[in-house]
Amino acid sequence: SGIWETTPGRWRSVYENKWEFCTIVQGALTITEDGCDPVTYRKGDSFVIRDGFRGIWSAEVPTRKHYVVHMKK
Repeated sequence: SGIWETTPGRWRSVYENKWEFCTIVQGALTITEDGCDPVTYRKGDSFVIRDGFRGIWSAEVPTRKHYVVHMKK
């Protein structure tokens, strides 16, 4: 668990054997899972990234989130 921050940018992410619970505390993230429509999360929004996720994260503005990651054995 912790606090994660980013400057504007775009990156690919693959989740294998883990899931993540997030709450946006500043800024916004748009997450586009492969084959799905983009979803934008803003300050105050919480969400889960499931095990097996593959897709693109993007931030148009500086963004901060609180997160908890659970690793599968």
